[in-house]
Amino acid sequence: MTSNTLLVEIGTEELPPKALKSLGESFCQGIVAGFAELQLTHGEVQWFATPRRLAVTIDALTLHGQSKATEVLGPPADRARDEQGNWTPAAVGFAKKQGVKTQALEIIDTPKGARLGLRFTKEGANAAESVLDIVRTSLHKLPIPKRMRWGASREEFVRPVHWVVTMLGGDTIAGNVLGRPSSNTTYGHRFHSQGPIAIERAEHYSQILAEHHVIASFEVRRNIIREQVMAQAAAIDAHAVIDEDLLDEVTGLVEWPVALTGSFEARFLEVPQEALVSSMKEHQKYFHVVDDLGALLPHFITVANIESTDPDKVIAGNERVIRPRLSDAAFFYETDRKTPLIDRLPALEKIVFQQKLGSLHDKTLRVAKLAAQLASECGGNSSLAERAALLSKADLVTDMVQEFSDMQGIAGSYYAAQDGEPAEVAAAIAQQYWPRFAGDQLPQSQTACALGLADRLDTLVGIFGIGQPPTGSKDPFALRRASLAVLRILVERDFDLDLRHCLEAAIDGYPKGALDPGTVDQVLGYMIERFRAWYEEDAIPAEVFKAVSAKGLTQPLDIHRRVMAVQAFSTLPQAQALAAANKRVSNILEKVEAGHVFGEVSADLLQEAEESALAGQLSALESVVNEHFQRREYAQGLASLAALREPVDAFFDAVMVNAEDEQLRSNRLNLLKQLRDLFLEVADISQLVVAK
Repeated sequence: MTSNTLLVEIGTEELPPKALKSLGESFCQGIVAGFAELQLTHGEVQWFATPRRLAVTIDALTLHGQSKATEVLGPPADRARDEQGNWTPAAVGFAKKQGVKTQALEIIDTPKGARLGLRFTKEGANAAESVLDIVRTSLHKLPIPKRMRWGASREEFVRPVHWVVTMLGGDTIAGNVLGRPSSNTTYGHRFHSQGPIAIERAEHYSQILAEHHVIASFEVRRNIIREQVMAQAAAIDAHAVIDEDLLDEVTGLVEWPVALTGSFEARFLEVPQEALVSSMKEHQKYFHVVDDLGALLPHFITVANIESTDPDKVIAGNERVIRPRLSDAAFFYETDRKTPLIDRLPALEKIVFQQKLGSLHDKTLRVAKLAAQLASECGGNSSLAERAALLSKADLVTDMVQEFSDMQGIAGSYYAAQDGEPAEVAAAIAQQYWPRFAGDQLPQSQTACALGLADRLDTLVGIFGIGQPPTGSKDPFALRRASLAVLRILVERDFDLDLRHCLEAAIDGYPKGALDPGTVDQVLGYMIERFRAWYEEDAIPAEVFKAVSAKGLTQPLDIHRRVMAVQAFSTLPQAQALAAANKRVSNILEKVEAGHVFGEVSADLLQEAEESALAGQLSALESVVNEHFQRREYAQGLASLAALREPVDAFFDAVMVNAEDEQLRSNRLNLLKQLRDLFLEVADISQLVVAK
């Protein structure tokens, strides 16, 4: 077998920058999967993505797969010919299906008897002949939500395609992809390179493009941008704040990055820092810089796609562009400050929260009532929570938020502080949306936590209550994220609230009959199930959560403590044996007649030494373990119960539970129930037995 380097490049008009990384990775994965399916091995794989191209190189690609002896079985041999020795329709049909004449068929012995069959050698895949089909399949599977056509072509892609390169070593693979003929010709930088570029060998791809001002590797280009931006910031004694998503987007905008530093008037720093950053980041794709204390400085760093002979002109142009945006932010800020937040509350009546659930004003009043109740139950200040909730959505009707949507909550926090609202109220308005994503920080104060909980719970019961729960693909109200946020706040902030009680309180805010009567149970089940994903991310086995969820508990903090305790218990050497014993006990007790009445264990009826030992050990542990459980020291309690492994094993080895004597049998069942009930105080550990 011989091997060589494969190059595939699709040249296009500018690709969407936010999607460029995923397009490049997916294109590469599709091509690699195509060769894997053909059992063609290879060496190192590299993917490339710039605004004008997607490309992949694969080193040491096996050009020809191994031939393989193959046999195909048909009908049983005794059905191959009729009594006259002629081929039967079954045999003729089998031959036709295989594309051969009946003379090519033979009798093949198999473990199930003789069968009519066909033996042949299947040639291994040819890489050169397979490349174009693999490329077309990979392009078809790219995550492109909306494809477009161009010119008179019927081909569809995310952007018009201008050239295609497919090469193996120094040879071009002739063919057609997305309406373009394949060649060995690529193109360099739009401004720093002129005309077509011939690629002599596939392995020279990235080097040739670099000579024509294109850094083809997305990751290399990304690292260059990071280093350049950090160097530009250091040159002005500042620190660049590099948002990873913005870095990816900027990497998707340039082929030859050149970082430059610009400035704006210091007077704009009177505007909330977040608004300035939003304007620079979202609209201009600039990186902002801060001082040693994290305060915003009147500078920005832009990344150009050209190496200008006069960089000052490029900087001046960017400064001219940013100035009107910052002026707008300053104007919105000054205008908004003239109207107190509380005076904006009536304007929320015109904004629909959900058609069946009323306006944002209606929601605000519900959330205010619920937040006050939750704050009181969490040991917080109900008045502050109610005030924060009343003001929580008022900034949605300000000019600032309508222009910069990511300022919601943040703008309200600034305006509340200026209106003289308590500091905790102002902070809560901003923190009501925390956590905004997985791993994000939680609200800091009890007031902010109460507001965040109330807002999400109101949404959850409302949307579920009108019959619009999230589906596998649709979750327009982000109820999954809301559920996890509620659980995180309750658990990580140590709020020992009953979720059922919280949901019932949330429903009380709606008019009677507005929501489905089964809403609480539906939402409760949905939210508790979110724990499963939480623990999966923490690598806690599903059996552990299942053991706790079997208890039907509704206090998230308590559930979490039990899960952590059961997880710790499951790592003990005695755990699996005790779990199996509990499973056995559960099976025995389930078979007991419905009329059986369990009672106390009678010492007088303990005949065998092993059952006496188990009863004695249970009696000795019961009070100690129950004290742990009452203090919610579940881990310590379960650890103490690990000492039961030996007496439990000995009991089952030596004692016949279903004794003929009814009193003995009943007493032994009582003993087993005492054992099971002790573990059930925490969880059903029989669930730890992994199904085979």
